[in-house]
Amino acid sequence: MRRENPKLNSLKNFRITKNPFLLFAPFLLLYIIFILALYNKTLWGDEIRHFAYAQNLLHGFYSPPSPDVSLEVGPGYPIFISLFIVLHIPPICINLMNAVFFYLAIVFLFKVLREILSFKMALVLSLFFACNSNSLEFMALQYSESLTVFLISLMIFLLTKAFNSNPSTKKNKYIIVAGFIMGYLALTKIIFGYVLLCMLICYGFLWIINRKSLNYRRSIFILLIALVTTAPYLVYTYSITGKIFYWGTSGGNNLYWMSSPYPEEYGNWMPIPQPQADSSDVTDRAHYTDGGRLNIKNRSSFIQGTDDSIRLHHLKDFAEINKYQGAEKDEAYRKFVVNNIKAHPRKYLYNCISNIGRILFNYPYSYTIQKPETLLRLPINGIIAACMLFCIIPTIINWRKIIFPIRFVLIFCLLYLGGTVFGSAETRMFTVIVPLLLIWIAYIAQKSLRFKLTFDELPATTDKV
Repeated sequence: MRRENPKLNSLKNFRITKNPFLLFAPFLLLYIIFILALYNKTLWGDEIRHFAYAQNLLHGFYSPPSPDVSLEVGPGYPIFISLFIVLHIPPICINLMNAVFFYLAIVFLFKVLREILSFKMALVLSLFFACNSNSLEFMALQYSESLTVFLISLMIFLLTKAFNSNPSTKKNKYIIVAGFIMGYLALTKIIFGYVLLCMLICYGFLWIINRKSLNYRRSIFILLIALVTTAPYLVYTYSITGKIFYWGTSGGNNLYWMSSPYPEEYGNWMPIPQPQADSSDVTDRAHYTDGGRLNIKNRSSFIQGTDDSIRLHHLKDFAEINKYQGAEKDEAYRKFVVNNIKAHPRKYLYNCISNIGRILFNYPYSYTIQKPETLLRLPINGIIAACMLFCIIPTIINWRKIIFPIRFVLIFCLLYLGGTVFGSAETRMFTVIVPLLLIWIAYIAQKSLRFKLTFDELPATTDKV
């Protein structure tokens, strides 16, 4: 895959640039300082859930028994946290590991980019990723985003090795480890579990058509290893819910708000409506929970009267939904989702379009006070989105000419983004997939673009002004 360039950038002559772990070490230091400056001992948001599930694991279970089943997040990040609790390591070290994860994500991204780009361009794109301010939003918190970004970058690196055409490369170890990392990624962000299943079906079908393809066979092995990695969790969820391939209880709530048919609601998560006697003004509440869920967007950011609107639109639905618990409650949500989409398909499509705006730019949110901070997301994500649009046509035209690992991870990315668009989402869902997008954009750009910054000399007969 590597394209040797005889005119290597002069930076490569420096010893430090030969080792990406040293090259990007300053960012590790900066991230550590950033986390120390913002560290807060009080848990909030998803931190509460992650810590609670980690404690559950140490007590021999993950979810309360039926009917009070609660599977709000996958066990990937709680498993990681539980190791620190068992070893009595100070909680701040969990936060500091986010700096390590993101630093390693930069390193592995650079390693992959060097396989397809010059040193200079790989360095520029890696620095662009390292300075992505959107990634800093959750770095100081015990959120799973930094771990997810690391797993995605490592996964791409391992896949490039597993699909390497060099016969001297020992691919078996890369296939096994890549499969395990993909499986652990699904345990960390459960949406990837559905992506794995879709990809296994896709590549299984392609392999049946062309059984001579080694890449299709390797793909199936990797995906099977990934699903085997997730099998203990899926067996556990089956034992407490009776449902096959059941990943979590948060999907129904997510889809319910996404299917909201009301014009002033755009599909984002909302606080659970409370009866008039039990509710206070939404702007005075610190947070809202649903089975452990805490939506950080609800923190003193709603306009006056939001409570009344939510009660008017949804209190009747939740009077029915709240009759159930656990997996049955998740199923009750889904019944309302199906009815809403059938009755208002155009509004659901409208919410999906709004969801794209939230994924890229954190806008729009229902009943929410808009803040200038939203503009900070426009430059970085705007550049990435524009580059993605440019790359679509060259990718379609030259699909068979694109190297297999790029095609594999691109399908992986499309399935993830597609699933994300149809369920309520926000910017951090996009941030975790940026390494993969940068590799795709870089590959297509270097294959299809030819440009230079210096002008040609003017002809001698032309007057120079």
